[in-house]
Amino acid sequence: MTKEAIYEKLNEVFQDVFDDDSIIVNADTTADDIEDWDSLEHINLVSAVEKEFGVKFTMAQVVGMKNVGEMVEVILHAVS
Repeated sequence: MTKEAIYEKLNEVFQDVFDDDSIIVNADTTADDIEDWDSLEHINLVSAVEKEFGVKFTMAQVVGMKNVGEMVEVILHAVS
């Protein structure tokens, strides 16, 4: 799976979780960039991403991801 394909799927997941079709994520996107991204929505987001990509993040990975780009790297390594 390519990074581009991961970003396409992540856009759909983010739009669904935050119920906002205008969200387009990039490598630098953080919780500060999305109005409703709080701690509860973070849990929902992580769960939705895991389900979409068939991966399971470790707690260290979840805590370590500082932006969407880092999430993409973790997914890329998990699915390849």
